[in-house]
Amino acid sequence: MRDNGVVNVGPEPLTFDDVIRVARHGAAVQLTDDAVAAIAAARQRVDELAESPTPAYGVSTGFGALATRHIDPALRAQLQRSLVRSHAAGSGPEVEAEVVRALMLLRLHTLATGHTGIRPTTAKTLAALISAGITPVVHEYGSLGCSGDLAPLAHVALTLMGEGVVRDASGRLTSAAEALKQAGVEPVELAAKEGLALINGTDGMLGMLILAIDDLTRLVRTADISAAMSVEALLGTDRVFAPELQALRPQPGQALAAANMTRILAGSGIMESHRDPGSCTRVQDAYSLRCAPQVAGAARDTIAHAANVATWELASAVDNPAVLADGRVESNGNFHGAPVAYVLDFLAIVAADLASMSERRTDRFLDVARNHGLPAFLADDPGVDSGHMIAQYTQAAVVSELKRLAVPASVDSIPSSAMQEDHVSMGWSAARKLRRSVDGLTRVLAVEVLTAARAIDLRAPLTPAPATAAVVRALRETVPGPGPDRFLAPEIESAVRLVADGSVVAAVESVTGPLA
Repeated sequence: MRDNGVVNVGPEPLTFDDVIRVARHGAAVQLTDDAVAAIAAARQRVDELAESPTPAYGVSTGFGALATRHIDPALRAQLQRSLVRSHAAGSGPEVEAEVVRALMLLRLHTLATGHTGIRPTTAKTLAALISAGITPVVHEYGSLGCSGDLAPLAHVALTLMGEGVVRDASGRLTSAAEALKQAGVEPVELAAKEGLALINGTDGMLGMLILAIDDLTRLVRTADISAAMSVEALLGTDRVFAPELQALRPQPGQALAAANMTRILAGSGIMESHRDPGSCTRVQDAYSLRCAPQVAGAARDTIAHAANVATWELASAVDNPAVLADGRVESNGNFHGAPVAYVLDFLAIVAADLASMSERRTDRFLDVARNHGLPAFLADDPGVDSGHMIAQYTQAAVVSELKRLAVPASVDSIPSSAMQEDHVSMGWSAARKLRRSVDGLTRVLAVEVLTAARAIDLRAPLTPAPATAAVVRALRETVPGPGPDRFLAPEIESAVRLVADGSVVAAVESVTGPLA
């Protein structure tokens, strides 16, 4: 995780780039003066309510189904500790550090809006944890996505108290108390409402949504590249991508995908070799080739919708109760994760469908009845060699898994808290499975790139487009060209890395300029 400067956190919305810099690239954070002033003003109102004999939810009462009990002032510090300790009830594998850093940043931003009533010193301590690279251990299971991501955020709040388990800046597993001491960060003793303010948000699912949008924005461009490579190597036509045909159906993403594929295929000797009627005997290509812009375009438009939802969430202050500008402290339902959960599920559908089409293109390369003159399974000596036969099996296995992951989590709801929380979003679960979907799509596209590159090489002496040739060159730095069977798994992983780190897109853009 590299240092990427400092992100200022104030009442105004964060950007996607802010989240990526902190989550993935180790940027430190700093509360702005406006944020500290807004936090202090809201805290003054909470202190007034804490001193009032009138019960105020989350300030002087219990929580959830226990909200009817008025808590004596002498017990309120214990109330906050008990809330955090009891809610830090996650189980299962550790969640990735980038996810935890994203949710920490997003919770800090909500605190910075001045709508939670937390103390400035507590918000500053959370900022210090992020900047020191201290990452609380958060577990896979525990959030129902309503009252937000309670259990994951409670593990973060526990760290603020100097309790629980964390990973330090080097990734070493250690106690929170030790990590805070080493970083020179003083743990906090939570005051009235602070425990609730630290855990009542949709920050985990939102963080994973933003990270997925970042990944899918790259992967949808990669899908255009892999599809173009397949069209080229399978002797398909690019005439169907013409702008006048795309204009007949003015879906914005479709036009972008088709334009990308046209640019990627420009200057291809392979394409030129079969443009005249005498050398081209096919009327039209299969759907997986011909309709690639329609599918990748719909994926783009879905990602754009998800980005709109995430942008609205970044402008939100999710807490219950919320401190309003006029000083009122009101209960609300803004912690419900439905808006985020729906688009997380929608994106899992996108990942599954892009991968499904990619796998179908790969399969065409391996079948002599459909690959137009290439050897069976692209093998060096078919029968002795199996070529890419089992690489397609691997793709198929991943695609099958992606179809299962595309079943929406947000249609489920398990009531909790003695029926007080009787409808939940399951947004955290939608986000967790989307991360697996993104990884699966990366692997499927990588196998298509690997297979298409081999097929392009087998079309020699015909020459590929400069853009697709750039991809083949990048791949050949770690993966040899066609030949007898080799240990294939490492070659697949090399292709996966090139897709995941953006090298495939970068290779094409070195020729075409930025893709849409």
